[in-house]
Amino acid sequence: MRTFGQPFRLRPARSAILSATPVATVAALLFSLAGCSADGNSAAARPSPEVTAPSVKPAPVWRADPGSIAALGDSITVGFDACTVLSDCPEVSWSTGTSPKVDSLARRLLEHPARHSWNYARTGALMSDLPDQVDAAKARRPELVTVLIGANDACRSDVRAMTPAAAYRADFARAMKKLRRALPRTQVYVAAVPDLLRLWSEGRKNPLGKQVWQLGICGSMLHDPDNLTERAVSRRERVRDRVVAYNKALEDVCADDALCRFDRSVFDYRFTERQLSSWDWFHPGTRGQEELASLAFRTITGNDSP
Repeated sequence: MRTFGQPFRLRPARSAILSATPVATVAALLFSLAGCSADGNSAAARPSPEVTAPSVKPAPVWRADPGSIAALGDSITVGFDACTVLSDCPEVSWSTGTSPKVDSLARRLLEHPARHSWNYARTGALMSDLPDQVDAAKARRPELVTVLIGANDACRSDVRAMTPAAAYRADFARAMKKLRRALPRTQVYVAAVPDLLRLWSEGRKNPLGKQVWQLGICGSMLHDPDNLTERAVSRRERVRDRVVAYNKALEDVCADDALCRFDRSVFDYRFTERQLSSWDWFHPGTRGQEELASLAFRTITGNDSP
């Protein structure tokens, strides 16, 4: 108990003592931010640790002068009905042909086309067969692979038997994945499936051609070629729509690969009767094969992907 006459001493409140600590901390922080360290040296004078930028892998570059070619696909690429009736004629193939009758892609790009090009296409092949063709071609390690396949997927005995677009897309994606695993630097040229409706409209002008069609060539499109009823027209449009869907799948899958070029011009090209086979008026003849080679050459040697 304090008595009167003793000096009155003020004790600092506990809260004031506690509050002094953060004030000191803030002061120290400001001091360090001003550029001074505990030993009196300027922090700015200290060398900062080196920061190594992450390495950027260069994007693959498309070459317009591949040294070898492997062709994958169906009857078009093996020159079916281009030389004789109902037989293959690979020497006039638009991709790897060696005949001077067709200035093939191999003849335009390679110094020795016969030694550095190989044709693994097969008459009647479907998109589901493409992965096996990739297996056959990869041992050659070609610098360029050409792909033209899909007409047989649409050319069935009936429209109900056509390959579903989703299955076609899945098989092409599987083939591309297999090719890329085995050949990471190989370039791929993918030609669009031709417009089968256009081929029907041209080929039906020839009476002999229509007789050959009765042997069973592309029944979904060519059956009863002179039938212009609404039902027949609708059937042919369904085939064309399926081809359009196939080409969209080719374009989409190819777009995901930096070394793949899709060529829509093969679908857009207006083939005439002169460019069709004189044996079936549906497959490309030698002139048609040469035009396919020209379209491919423009896409492969162009600066930009179409």
